[in-house]
Amino acid sequence: MTTLKKHEIEVALATEARAVSSGQLKEDNPLDTSENFRTFCEACRRGDLKVCQEMIQAGVNINSRDSHDYTPLILASLCGHLELVQLLLENGALCERDTFQGERCLYNALNDRIRNLLLSYDYAKSTNPLQPLAAHITSLLTRPTPKTSDITIQAYDQTFHIHKFLLAARSPYFAKKLAAAPAISTWKLPQNVPADSLGVALQYLYLSEVSIRKVTLGLSNEEEMAVLNGIDKIGRQLEMDRLFEDITEVSDRRLLRQKRTDELDRGRHQLENWFRDNVMKNKVIVDTHKVDNVQWDRNNSIFADVLLRADDDEDDYASDEADTSPGPSESSTPPLRATLGPLNGIPVGPRQSRSPLRQRQPRKSTIYPAHRAMLLRSEYFLTMFSSTFREAQDTPYLQVIKLDCSPKVLEAILTFLYTERSDFGLDVAIDVLFAADQLFIEKLKQRAALIISTLGNGSTSAVESENPRGEIDAEEAVDIYEIVRAGWDTRVQRLEEFGARYLAYRLERYIDEPEFAELVRESARRVKARQETDTVELVDDIRYYLSDRFRLRFEDTGFDEMMDETTQIDGDALADADKGVDAYVPDVEAQVAAGAIRTLDGEIAGDEFAQDAINYQILLGKIDRLLENLDLDA
Repeated sequence: MTTLKKHEIEVALATEARAVSSGQLKEDNPLDTSENFRTFCEACRRGDLKVCQEMIQAGVNINSRDSHDYTPLILASLCGHLELVQLLLENGALCERDTFQGERCLYNALNDRIRNLLLSYDYAKSTNPLQPLAAHITSLLTRPTPKTSDITIQAYDQTFHIHKFLLAARSPYFAKKLAAAPAISTWKLPQNVPADSLGVALQYLYLSEVSIRKVTLGLSNEEEMAVLNGIDKIGRQLEMDRLFEDITEVSDRRLLRQKRTDELDRGRHQLENWFRDNVMKNKVIVDTHKVDNVQWDRNNSIFADVLLRADDDEDDYASDEADTSPGPSESSTPPLRATLGPLNGIPVGPRQSRSPLRQRQPRKSTIYPAHRAMLLRSEYFLTMFSSTFREAQDTPYLQVIKLDCSPKVLEAILTFLYTERSDFGLDVAIDVLFAADQLFIEKLKQRAALIISTLGNGSTSAVESENPRGEIDAEEAVDIYEIVRAGWDTRVQRLEEFGARYLAYRLERYIDEPEFAELVRESARRVKARQETDTVELVDDIRYYLSDRFRLRFEDTGFDEMMDETTQIDGDALADADKGVDAYVPDVEAQVAAGAIRTLDGEIAGDEFAQDAINYQILLGKIDRLLENLDLDA
């Protein structure tokens, strides 16, 4: 490190320390000595994507530092784990130049690929992970179609069309006012509050980056003071104490980023709490054969304007054995309308008494109240609500839209649309992937693919499973054939790469299976107008990762030289045998009893290095024979 560069880092560190100690800045990289963070850092050293993803989903602060002053991003970049560096950056890890930790991260990056990736995510070029959610919410203020607003606010000669659920989530004043009068459709501002002040407050409510300088540009001192006073009054009336402070201009880039990040985090937290306390808690489960009778009033207390329906899988329901207990009668069961409280009732028709004889458990459907304004993040819903389709029309009761997925998958989709979170598990990740593909939610597709590729290594970690000998648990967490086909069907490159790498590191387990041969055949068919000598993409990828699997050991041991020596020894032994010379015959039984190392074809290898070299050739040969059997020249 040059003396000048070292001096710059020392100055940056001293400046940052003064700002933090004075309370002007929060520490970007606070010390974390918790067990979870220690596990996280250790996984970053090893490049373990699976454990890192689990820790991120558990809520570990991705920008903390350990007792040695290392952040997870520094550890991953220092150890050369490119894919892990990308995972950390995608989840909000900071690498800002002119800061101590940022400069450390860049300087210690193992190679230029990682360094260039870090630079591409520098603060000046990257966005907060919550920015897509904030950008959508901000766009609702000016989006003319489809109409999603349900309340108007008037100030002087200006009218603002806004959304009750956002007002209730972000403003304690509106939360109480709308809870008392959910049907209210207009609200008037006091005459002494300028419309510009209201515009600034609404931009803040809708998570926009507000510039008070742009608002007051060209105004006289008196007009500017009136606008500022109006903002202060609105902030106090709507019980948003931080409004005036948060829109104040700051020149320091780090302080500006910190304020913006804090506000987005707070806004997401408010919206998430409102979503869980209102949307999720008011879902309704009904018998599928009665779902068409659901009638949900438009004037409801959570301001929902559409209903989404997801049916349980038919496989979950089978005929039950005889039930001798008497079933509840219609008169003994309270009507559903009377049990729902704040939703103004949802009649679903009379309930029939159950027969005590053998019966089939009725299939269930789950109804979720939702807001078109948030569903517009999906191109599918945007097209639907902007068209002349029935679902876009106003009706006395809310429209019910059926989606081809399970309730658990729909909850994952709604959670993402409302909060940008994707904390679902591997058990529903493939279903979420296909549902997101159908609904054209590209970012959720990538999140699902990320979860599959980081958590899909069984009970072992990615590092433990991806070893040269494929020694992993027999129980697999995923159906790799299903994942590869899912990557093809949804056009997700990450899954195709994961599938090929997964198969390559476990090839001895899959190479002889008929399902593997069929997968190779399907890969060949995917190339339109394929010629006889065209490549088979899956096979090429597997060969690449197979060489990567053994590459480091070959580099260390001199694979080519070892193979030449092995060939020479075999040749000499054969020549001696032809001449009648007594050749050395190893005592195989003694070697086996002593724990000799065997190759995939059962032969005894001298050591683990020789075993790897021979196994590599055996696996390549198996691939070639498979292609011959399939009549594929690749």
